[in-house]
This record gives sequence, C-alpha cells and structure tokens, in this order.
Amino acid sequence: CKNEDAQKIWDRVFEAGADYGIKPIGLAARDTLRLEMGFCLYGNDIDDTTSPIEAGLGWITKFTKDFVNSEALKEQKEQGPKRKLVGFELDERGIPRQGYDIVDNNGKVIGVVTSGTMSPSLEKGIGMGYVPTEVAAPGSKIYIQVRKKALPATVVKLPFYKG
Repeated sequence: CKNEDAQKIWDRVFEAGADYGIKPIGLAARDTLRLEMGFCLYGNDIDDTTSPIEAGLGWITKFTKDFVNSEALKEQKEQGPKRKLVGFELDERGIPRQGYDIVDNNGKVIGVVTSGTMSPSLEKGIGMGYVPTEVAAPGSKIYIQVRKKALPATVVKLPFYKG
C-alpha cells in the first residue's frame, strides 16, 4: 500500500474492531505480553553470547548437519549447560528490570535479569534471567536486587500466563 493510505487503513481497522473494543497499544504492552508468554527478546534474553541450550531453545537446534560451533553445542547438550535462562515470579511487591542482579541467599551475585516487568495478568512482578543450573529448577528460591533490597523470587515453569 502507499504511505498516503496509512490513515485510511488505520481508521478502517479500528472501525472494524470497535465492537470488540480494540485499542492501539505500544511497545511496552507488546513487551509485557511476550514476557508473560515466556518469549525471548533478542538483545535482552538471547544474543551472540548465549547458546540455544542455555536459553531453553534446544528444540530448535537440529544436529542432523554440521554448522558453526555444532560440536560445542552438542557437548553442551550432552553435559548440560552451566547456566540456564529461567522465569521467576517475585514473592513480594516489586518490579524486576533488565540489568538487575540475581543474588543467592547470601547476597552473592549469581545472575542477571534479562527481562522484567509488572504483569497485569498475574498481578505480580515477573522476569527472566540467567542463573546457575543448580538453581534453575522450578520452585528454586532466588533473590532479585531491587533498589538495594534483595526481594525473594521463585523460579517458575514458562510460560507465566497459562490462560
């Protein structure tokens, strides 16, 4: 379509969706929805320093053919990664944000939040981050450093939103 048709298309979409109550949303809403579904965002949750095995995306990695770094990934898949991307829910009020430290019960930094927000659907703070495999199982207790306070959080199975 042509640039000058954009306003007409916008108007028609919202006229057609009026009975359904559709409204325009921004990137923040989209980001919250993708996080509630446990979807990774490139540049936050995955990048060129993470492996698909660490990120829980091993199912998309096909080892039927050789590819760059395939031997290292095969080894990581067989031996297990040293760290894993996990979802977590805060046990108290607070909002985890990208870059916040994940700490253990002694305050030692063990990871970093890659994505985080207040979930309107779950009415609690949720996030994802990389932690050592030893504390990556659902039910494990971790702490998120929010404004110099270590807030307790529980590792959960993704997706967050199951409705």
